[in-house]
Amino acid sequence: MADPGIRLASPADAGTLGRMLYEFNTEFESATPTADYAARRFGDLLARDDVLAVVAAAGIPGGPDVPTDAGFALLTLRPTPYSDHPLAQLEELYVRPDLRGRGLGTAILTRALSEVAARRCEEMLINVDSDDLGARRFYERHGFTDRDPDSGSGMRCYLRQL
Repeated sequence: MADPGIRLASPADAGTLGRMLYEFNTEFESATPTADYAARRFGDLLARDDVLAVVAAAGIPGGPDVPTDAGFALLTLRPTPYSDHPLAQLEELYVRPDLRGRGLGTAILTRALSEVAARRCEEMLINVDSDDLGARRFYERHGFTDRDPDSGSGMRCYLRQL
């Protein structure tokens, strides 16, 4: 049964999502758009069929004191030559620092996995910084691996800014 406090976001959540993305990037000293710019982008993205966000809302694990801006996941779906169904990419998963360790990340990830499975995705891809040991342990606890399931070789993500 799905947790009633974890729900799909709508374009009306864009402002909250923009603030959380800004806080997430600021926490890790990453380049970030302003919260207002991110909110505008979330508004545009959430109007698409191939983008979804999951948000933690009232009633989530941790008790009634958990605010509506507790955390979120952003997912994109894209075609792949290996399947008739899309590949899901977990773009972001964030839980406020003061609310971590209460099961919110697990609840958000569980709902995200349920949502992409309902859209017939066969895989979810996540990029994690190699030095972010906490995030790596979190995803590994939830069944993700950095090894190719067919060959067993290690997988890498490469990025080039254009």
